[in-house]
Amino acid sequence: MNFTSKIVLASNSPRRHELLKNLGLDFSVRVKDVEESFPDYLKRAEIAEYLASKKADAYLPDLQAQEVLITADTIVCLGDMVLNKPADASEAYAMLQELSGKMHEVFTGVCLLSSTKKVILHDVTRVFFKNLTQQEITWYVQTQKPFDKAGAYGAQDWIGMVAIERLEGSFYNVMGLPVHKLYTALQNF
Repeated sequence: MNFTSKIVLASNSPRRHELLKNLGLDFSVRVKDVEESFPDYLKRAEIAEYLASKKADAYLPDLQAQEVLITADTIVCLGDMVLNKPADASEAYAMLQELSGKMHEVFTGVCLLSSTKKVILHDVTRVFFKNLTQQEITWYVQTQKPFDKAGAYGAQDWIGMVAIERLEGSFYNVMGLPVHKLYTALQNF
């Protein structure tokens, strides 16, 4: 798909890179460190949108004419509890134990930003996990890479294959980018 604007993805996520490539978009990648803190009063979708917007704002001074920046942030919520990226193996293990046998929601906020326009959107997917054994959780945490993923898991990883019984919503949203909504937003941008 060709858009007249130059698309810039502000993400190191290999999953987001893959999804944009599979969508047929030409894009470049720019990355800055942006603190992922948010006000305590925000809840669920508000957090994901706030963080995507905050990331985009950090790039505004550097945006060129004809560039459209894409930022995103994915959070996992078990009720109102937000499960961010785990700091270490014990935190990853604890998160997966919390998710075991329960439904949780994955929110991804996306921000499209140009020098003259800003659009913020989000998507939500309900994810139903089977009961996981301690052995399954331990093996995943020790052998896979759960530390760069909200909720300590990737839907496309081994744990996603064995734990996810069903989804309500977009699988790609759980991977970190609601491509169906992003595509429409880019067309309308």
